[in-house]
Amino acid sequence: MTEHAKYAESREVGEQAREKEWTRPSFAKQLFLGDFQLDLVHPAPKLSDEATKRGEEFVRAVRRYLDAHVDPALIERTAQVPDDVVKGLAGLGAFGITISEAYGGLGLPYLYYCRALMLVGSYCPALATLLSAHQSIGVPQPLKLFGTEEQKREFLPRCAAGEISAFLLTEPDVGSDPARLSTTAVRDGDEYVLDGVKLWTTNGVVANLLVVMARTGKKISAFVVEADSPGITVKRRNSFMGLRGIENGVTEFSQVRVPVKNLIGREGEGLKIALTTLNTGRLSLPATCAGNAKWAVKIVREWANARVQWGRKVGEHEAVATKIAFIAATAYALEAVCELTSRMADDQRNDIRIEAALAKLYASELSYRALDELVQVRGGRGYETAESLAARGERGVPAEQMLRDSRINRIFEGSSEIMQLMITREAVDAHLSAAGELINPEASRQERAQALRRAGRFYAKWLPTLVAGSGNLPTSYAEFGPLGAHLRFVERTSRKLARSTFYGMSRWQGRLEHKQAFLGRIVDIGAELFAMTAACVKADEDSRDLGRRPYELADTFCHQARRRVDALFDRLWDNSDSHDVRLAGYVLDGRYTFVEEGILDPSIDGPWIGTPQGGENVRRKIP
Repeated sequence: MTEHAKYAESREVGEQAREKEWTRPSFAKQLFLGDFQLDLVHPAPKLSDEATKRGEEFVRAVRRYLDAHVDPALIERTAQVPDDVVKGLAGLGAFGITISEAYGGLGLPYLYYCRALMLVGSYCPALATLLSAHQSIGVPQPLKLFGTEEQKREFLPRCAAGEISAFLLTEPDVGSDPARLSTTAVRDGDEYVLDGVKLWTTNGVVANLLVVMARTGKKISAFVVEADSPGITVKRRNSFMGLRGIENGVTEFSQVRVPVKNLIGREGEGLKIALTTLNTGRLSLPATCAGNAKWAVKIVREWANARVQWGRKVGEHEAVATKIAFIAATAYALEAVCELTSRMADDQRNDIRIEAALAKLYASELSYRALDELVQVRGGRGYETAESLAARGERGVPAEQMLRDSRINRIFEGSSEIMQLMITREAVDAHLSAAGELINPEASRQERAQALRRAGRFYAKWLPTLVAGSGNLPTSYAEFGPLGAHLRFVERTSRKLARSTFYGMSRWQGRLEHKQAFLGRIVDIGAELFAMTAACVKADEDSRDLGRRPYELADTFCHQARRRVDALFDRLWDNSDSHDVRLAGYVLDGRYTFVEEGILDPSIDGPWIGTPQGGENVRRKIP
């Protein structure tokens, strides 16, 4: 198969898995189209008093348990979450936060699921990963959305009680390109027979239940699989630069028999199930990222007051003060993004597939930057481990560990680059519906002619709406006080963003999908606008109890975001992308191997892509 044919196949598989209908409104989708519909997110949806009370009680219980029974330094040192911690959290209901009470769960809203993960993530990111991988992408979420009543009754009570689940999609040679999936599920009477190898199975080493993606013919299907089924071997437990306590392995399937009744949905719906599950499942990462950033605010405040250099607190030096402002403003905005998106998930009136993806992308990038700045402000102490700091008599602040732990968030559940492409595809869906065949290089002359007429009607109606709007009126959004100016900027800029997308389509037509740097900047601008909106909405609500202080944080964040937006717009058209792509091609061709002279490579010999051979089953069952 040619390279072009392989690309076309992968693209087709991805398209088949997409949700193609928009039956509910989407704030972010309209934002990318230049239509700033603030009424979709303001006022933010509210929970019932009863749900709020139960949620607050649960978060307080988790806080008490963490403080009394969890030692994050021990988990980092031993690279393992103690079994009694898992059982203690299970006793609180932490493994069934969003599972309905009818199936033994707590039945709490996503808002409190996220607040619990924000709390746990600030204290022990590895523990937050255990809980979120189980509930966000493990068995509970896909069964909640696609499972039969029989499947829900059989598996959800077990998940809620603390039987751990894992999600198995990635393979040694399959990352974000599911068309290459090689694990197979062959129907044999009332069973499927699974064969293949899965890589990076978070929770897979200790899981009782697995969600496994496997190829059934030409399409991909999803199954619930008992982890102790004959033929399943956990080949090894992987180690990483961070999140040392996670139980992540390589799982092999050899003639594993799975009952037909364990098929989730219908044959061929596996990828659709995975993508739909992640619409809300991705909310766990923004929550842990917000927790990381909020923790960074506490540490940078305390340290910058305690440390004195050149006769002044380090926080009073402008070089450090700008970093403190960035960390604090970013933390407030990330919490705002997380809260708004989870509230929308609870409310269910909006389609949040783009919002959830934006939240994951934005929070993972900005929280890492905030933690990096914290390490910089801490200086040498930021680079030193907490254990080493404590051993020599200082406060054991795990700044370097938090930075290492958070690095995976930019890769987990879709790398930032893949997220940008996915969001772009959804954000320009209206354009593709109107002019898809016009920019499709494979389209026939007749298809192009039909697309031209369809596009003409769409753009004749749409383009005039991008000329002026409420952002041009100085009195718009006056109810937000000093933040009104920022919302006017968001409205104006959303129209500018839509115009820029149209210019890109006009300029590159069918080649636009390969202009990934351009599309990435389009998405990053949209993410900034979404975060600005969320921060203003949160500040307006918070100010009723906290006075002007939330406005100050949101105002500073918006000023910072506006500078980033301006820079991204400049780089849409003035950049080195074409030079970079050409140079990268030369690098790949070996043109510059002389640059590699004078070094020694410490890498351990072995194939670039491989699977472990032999060895015992390292699966560990938590009693």
